Amino acid sequence: SRWQALLKALRDAGQPLPPRPEGAPAEPARLGPAAPLAFNLHEAPLDERKFGTVGAVAMDSQGRLAAATSTGGMTAKRWGRVGDVPVIGAGTYASNADGCAVSATGSGEYFIRATVARDICSRTATGASVQQAADAEIAEVGSIGGDGGVIVMGKDGVHAFSMNTSGMYRGAVSSTSPARVAIYGDEEAAR
Repeated sequence: SRWQALLKALRDAGQPLPPRPEGAPAEPARLGPAAPLAFNLHEAPLDERKFGTVGAVAMDSQGRLAAATSTGGMTAKRWGRVGDVPVIGAGTYASNADGCAVSATGSGEYFIRATVARDICSRTATGASVQQAADAEIAEVGSIGGDGGVIVMGKDGVHAFSMNTSGMYRGAVSSTSPARVAIYGDEEAAR
């Protein structure tokens, strides 16, 4: 579980352990003071990569755009720490004036440096398509060492996805087309 991953990371770093929050799974029992933790062999191993960013861009029936981004953050982040990618302008941005809404996932520090979400909307405001703007900004964040991806919606309801990783869970749905989903970068289902 995420809680157990946090405990492991804090132990490895020699940091104090916080009290277990209500609802968090109990820690596996130790066989003795110096013994390794006893794990249930029937449980799947912890896959820390399964937690991540959830983002959405939307347009309402009156043409108003919105964006939202929530992230699980990195394992062992200190409580109270704000995730990097949800920072407005870095990984989340919506502007009716620019006609653009963006939600991002990836190396948040790089998205902050490059103000990726805001810059995508600036590009669309000056005539770039949402796909052109998204591709240009993802290339820029990649050039400084960051990786990740974005979902973008323009004022005309057209969406775009761009990533410099092998994949990104994504989907699109509208009142005029069926739902489409994709995972890998070479899939056309949700482009």
